Amino acid sequence: MSLAVLSALFLTLASPAPSAAAAPPSPREALVVSTAWLAQHLKDPDLVLLHVGEKAEYDEAHIPGARFADFRALFVSDPGGAGNGLTLEMPSAESLRERLAAHGISDRSRIVVYFGKDWVSPATRIMFALDYAGLGDRASLLDGGQGAWVRDGQATTAVVPEAKPGSLSPLKIRPIVVTADYVREHASSSGSVLIDGRDASFYDGVQAGGPRDARKAGHIPGAVSVPFTATTDDKLLLHSTEELRSLFAKAGVKAGDTIIGYCHIGQQATASLFAARTLGYKVLLYDGSFEDWARRGYPVENPAARTPEPVKDQQ
Repeated sequence: MSLAVLSALFLTLASPAPSAAAAPPSPREALVVSTAWLAQHLKDPDLVLLHVGEKAEYDEAHIPGARFADFRALFVSDPGGAGNGLTLEMPSAESLRERLAAHGISDRSRIVVYFGKDWVSPATRIMFALDYAGLGDRASLLDGGQGAWVRDGQATTAVVPEAKPGSLSPLKIRPIVVTADYVREHASSSGSVLIDGRDASFYDGVQAGGPRDARKAGHIPGAVSVPFTATTDDKLLLHSTEELRSLFAKAGVKAGDTIIGYCHIGQQATASLFAARTLGYKVLLYDGSFEDWARRGYPVENPAARTPEPVKDQQ
């Protein structure tokens, strides 16, 4: 055997076998990051870290490098009725682009959103807005928020980073926001499940809504209850994949279904929808939610108002 052949054989044997292609991350792995992951990537140049909570809380202590996410500045609120009168709506595509860029988001940004204290649904509302804006594949939620960060021994700071605006191209809006007419057409259709993300007392009609809900009690006909608070544990950590699958299965959601969510104004439901996204479901948000539905005078199903059937004589 020639020296050249021997050398080639040696190189072949010495070279490591080609590794199997890395498996793509699961939906949950793409959407949720741990405190350990964030600590490792905190100084990445393209990281944009957004703190969702009260401004005073942020000023007192936040994760190093985090920018305050002004929740009210990211969305449109018109409760006075100058426009459509709704409390919480998505702005126009261009306005949303400007608002996100003002929070430091650029085309290359890797975005992590976290909540302070118990601001879970405002944080998931921002996560939904990022997905709506076409940035969902680059945005994740910190599991457990700042509470988990502190419990895991990580440092906080009161130092506010320099507010540098981002450079963001025109958004590629995803059609994941739907209207009342869409809900009326699909609430009971095969392959779609309408979920009510409010507390069960509102869904059951035990507790009536306020003025913005036209003081109506009950839920949209055809909806099932998946309260936003049922998606996390007492430390505000997202429940396990198995627990979330069970939660949605008990509500009647099947594999392959599209989930349409609503709540009072379109905020709480985003927590339920975020949990569904971690399971791989396609999700849609009825942005006007029960506020819009009630003002339109559309029918409401109120279990608490049902008259019990008389007990039949068993003799």
